Parts: sequence; structure tokens; C-alpha cells
Amino acid sequence: MRLAYFDLDKTILAVNSGSLWVRREVALGHLSKRKALRAASWLLTYTMGFASADSMVEEAVATLRGTSSNELRERTTRFFHEQVRQTYRSGALHAIERHRAAGDRLIMLTSSTNYLAELVADELRFDAVCANELEVDALGLHTGQVVGGLCFGPGKLRHATRAAQKFGGDVKSAAFYTDSFSDVAVMEVVAQPVAVNPDPRLKRRAQQRGWQIVDWGSYAG
Repeated sequence: MRLAYFDLDKTILAVNSGSLWVRREVALGHLSKRKALRAASWLLTYTMGFASADSMVEEAVATLRGTSSNELRERTTRFFHEQVRQTYRSGALHAIERHRAAGDRLIMLTSSTNYLAELVADELRFDAVCANELEVDALGLHTGQVVGGLCFGPGKLRHATRAAQKFGGDVKSAAFYTDSFSDVAVMEVVAQPVAVNPDPRLKRRAQQRGWQIVDWGSYAG
């Protein structure tokens, strides 16, 4: 049995769901413009290679402390149906079906929240999800922490390894599809690293390493 890991944003999806979410939350009054501008500024500096991502992800999760899990799940479900599920890349859907037909286990490996990742994974019939699982207390409120550590950068490799162990598989023999340089830690380990419409830094690394580079197109619909 082989494992096939798929990133979500700009890999399965043709868009960055986080950017869509921020704009939506501002429009609906759930997020201040100041915080939205801070997120946009961080994204720009990170893309250019001048920002550490872990601290920003931790900060974003911390802002949820004390908020209702049920309410955020409901907002995320509406977001998924109204803005996300229309953005699957055609190439992603073909690759997913190819691995399924080969009998491979499909694992989503994403820095998104478990709320959104689980919705996509259910629709596309994935076998498992590795995401930033938001911790919830006994009252149904977010604690501002994630369960099992951040699923980002080197943290993604730890999550991928734990998932492989559950299936009795091995990350070293797996395939992994991603667009982002932040996932290099996983790309360096797997047997089949595939750069999907990669960002500039990942494209350079893929060319240096001889990794496959693919264009999965835009929206499947």
C-alpha cells in the first residue's frame, strides 16, 4: 500500500482559501480591517522569503481563543459551499482518481484548519486529514491552541509521519503534491515529490533537485 499526500491551498484548490476567508470575514464584520492588513502584509513578506510562518500561524490561531467552535464550523461550511468547492483544479481531481484507482491511501496534508480540510476531504473521499486541528474546551470554545502541534513547515513532516504509521505505510515511499516552498521538509523525504504550479522558491528548488513540475490548470468547473 502506497500513500499519496496532497496539499490543499493552490494545489487541490486553484486559490488560497485563507485569502478568500480573510476577505469574507472582513466583509461580514467578523474581522477588523487592521487585522486583515496585517495578514496581507505577512503573506507578502513570507512569499518574498523574509518572514517566519510559524509565529504568524500561531498568532492567527490564538485570536480564536474563547470563540465558539460550532459557530466557526457553521461559517466555514457556508464558506466551503459558496466559495471553495468551485475552485478545485482539474489536474488535482485527475491525480486523486489516479491514485485511488491504484489502491493508494489519500491523505490531505494542509496548514488549513481541520474545519475546512475535513469538508474538502469528505467530498473528495480522502482516507485521512492532517491539518491544524483547533483545540476546543469542554464548553465548546476554542482554546487558542492546536492539537498535536502545528501542521506547517517541518511540522507537516511530523503529521505526515504519524499518519503513515496509522496506515502501516512509510513517508519515504510516498508521493506528495504541493505548490509551496514551505513544504520542502516533506518534499525532501518522499519518493515522489511533485511541484504543482509552484511558487518561485519551490520552482527553483524543484529544478535544482530534478523534481517533477506540473501545471494542474485552473478551476475544474
